Amino acid sequence: MTLGDLLRDAVERYPAHTALIHESRTWTYGEFEGAVRALGHHLRGLGIGKGDHVALMLPNCPEFVIAYFAIVNLGAVAVTLNAQSTAHELKHLLGDSDALAFITTAPSARRYEEIRDVVPACRHLLVANGPDSPFGRILAGEAPALESPEIAPDDPAVMIYTSGLTGKPLGAMLTHRNLYTQSALLRDIYGGTENSRSLAIIPLFHSFGAVANMLAAMRTGAGIVLMERFTLDGIFQTIARERITYLAAVPRLFLGMLFHEGAEKYDVGSLEFCITGGSAMPPEFIPLFEDKFKVILREGYGLTEASPVCSVVRRGKMQKVGSIGTVIPGAEAKIFDEDDREVPRGVEGELVIRGENVMKGYYKAPEATAQVLRNGWLHTSDLAKMDEDDYIYITGRKKRMIITSGFNVYPREVEIAIELHPAVAKARIESKPDLIRGEIVKAFIQRRPDAALDDKEIMKHCRTYLSSYKVPREVEFVNALEEKDD
Repeated sequence: MTLGDLLRDAVERYPAHTALIHESRTWTYGEFEGAVRALGHHLRGLGIGKGDHVALMLPNCPEFVIAYFAIVNLGAVAVTLNAQSTAHELKHLLGDSDALAFITTAPSARRYEEIRDVVPACRHLLVANGPDSPFGRILAGEAPALESPEIAPDDPAVMIYTSGLTGKPLGAMLTHRNLYTQSALLRDIYGGTENSRSLAIIPLFHSFGAVANMLAAMRTGAGIVLMERFTLDGIFQTIARERITYLAAVPRLFLGMLFHEGAEKYDVGSLEFCITGGSAMPPEFIPLFEDKFKVILREGYGLTEASPVCSVVRRGKMQKVGSIGTVIPGAEAKIFDEDDREVPRGVEGELVIRGENVMKGYYKAPEATAQVLRNGWLHTSDLAKMDEDDYIYITGRKKRMIITSGFNVYPREVEIAIELHPAVAKARIESKPDLIRGEIVKAFIQRRPDAALDDKEIMKHCRTYLSSYKVPREVEFVNALEEKDD
């Protein structure tokens, strides 16, 4: 089965059912599929076909969902990019991915224009800016059935970039099989139906957002309410107005809801369950959230290379304090020692995953792929323990990585960017605990002799090269930095 099959099945069963809601716009599954066909024909007219790569950098809007399915229906690969990516980051992402076309908003198109001369292969720009834009008129046009090429379940469907220890982002290749099997989790683990309604707050370019709030909803014929920008009051208002039944998001959002003054004035009675992931949820706040809002909150774990969900605490099962639950159907989890041998229950080691959710590999990076995919197992670089009931507990990390508000930040990437500043001799990035974000990025910087440099200048410099979530929130200048073994 492929992602195209997922969409065709939903349209066949629920043609008049609401698929997407965005601000004042509503799309039924039939209307949505018509827009997918229209864009598919346009992309095919540009020469996009099976195996080609199309970069997609959009917020949570109908155009993202339509473009995503139009691309994969052609047998092409959707390269979903962080909407915050700077021109400096885009230079690598568009060049490394071999994208032939780039779909984005007007403000982001300006970043592309800055670097288009150094990414000559990416020759088509499509600007998506609402129903009255040229892109919107493409979607509204009548289009005949779009004949898809023969697509195998193990063909790549989506590429998502995730940084490595070297600071160089790598494209994780996720197949149709990977994502199709993940799309069943809402139905099989939490009992989602065509009457469910998802609130898509976390970005759809993120693997967690795409699976939990888009693919899983479509697999069941559920509705998807898309939010590009939000406030906590806006979230509560949307839950009440649209009768949202489930919310999958990062801990920061659930903690914000818990501490929000005036939350009690909103009717959130439609919520049936919530899923937290992306980073660790402080376990003491889960029962407080459940008690305040009278809704189930369960924790899960995943990583981009696993499409992303690996484990979750199932609805109706015990929530053990500090646990990320048990492995999902169709996958296996073990704890290995340094020699890739399984350790006894209760002993710490590296969490490894095997199953239908594990990526095909990193794009054009065979050595990096071989490092994480060994003997059929995906090595997560997360340290963990497993108890006698198969519940998994994350205990630490083998690699340098910071998870802030659900986004992975690899310190070496930030250090490289900071060291591009002429007044910086050396930089060191560390994490700092933060209740709401989980962790924040802190920079220790050694200036060059006689250089004048303050934290505001560093922040400004970083915003030129890095997405906002990677920019240090704290800067400390030091006389010298010692070399550390990463």
